[in-house]
Amino acid sequence: MIIRRSFEEQLQELQNDMLRLGRFVEEALGKSLDALARQDLQLAKQVVDADDFADDMTFGIQARVMQLLALQQPMARDLRVIGASLRIVVDLERIGDHAVAIAKIVRSLAGQSSLKPMVDIPKLGELSRRMVSNSLQAFIDHNTNQAIQVARDDDEVDDLCDLLQNELMDKMREDPTLVEPATRLLLVARSLERVADHATNIVEHIYYVETGDMRPLAREEHGYSARMDQALDHHEVESQNNVPIETR
Repeated sequence: MIIRRSFEEQLQELQNDMLRLGRFVEEALGKSLDALARQDLQLAKQVVDADDFADDMTFGIQARVMQLLALQQPMARDLRVIGASLRIVVDLERIGDHAVAIAKIVRSLAGQSSLKPMVDIPKLGELSRRMVSNSLQAFIDHNTNQAIQVARDDDEVDDLCDLLQNELMDKMREDPTLVEPATRLLLVARSLERVADHATNIVEHIYYVETGDMRPLAREEHGYSARMDQALDHHEVESQNNVPIETR
């Protein structure tokens, strides 16, 4: 019993460390988005300078995972938790990398023409950050329903990213002087889309831990959204066909 209790304590410490890393990269993402919105070079520098801390946390968690696998020989759900942790920590580290990439873009945009009134980067940033936050909450609560909702939200991020890319391309065609800043904002949009993808990866691993079933939630929810859209379209057509014709 003493050995088992020690293992459970180590497992809890592992999950606490992962949550700490998750909150750290979520905060870094928020700071990089704030720096972009306000063109705050000092805040952007803070995000870049803090990247080593996130990397060190990642290495520490990975070492803890390998130690648990080697020494404890976990079974069933415990093995799923440890295996999924090894995957989730990589996604968290990648989210931190994208936060740093956005912060570096803020510095490169200093003194250039602003496109803030023309594009909806803040909304895309908020959606992606919310997915990260909700994926961490699903991790804390062992909540598969919330995990599924995060995967479903990825469609909204993808759609908005497509709109932003088209808008920015139009601006570049209209005004060649905006090519460089617009290109950099395209990179921001791409980073935010990848952040949402990593959040989706995280909830797929959470779903696996809780159910033992590894499912491609993002692809399944994309299909669900498409079916719902088709059903709504069909209902609208049926409603129009059944409208009574007024007679005078």
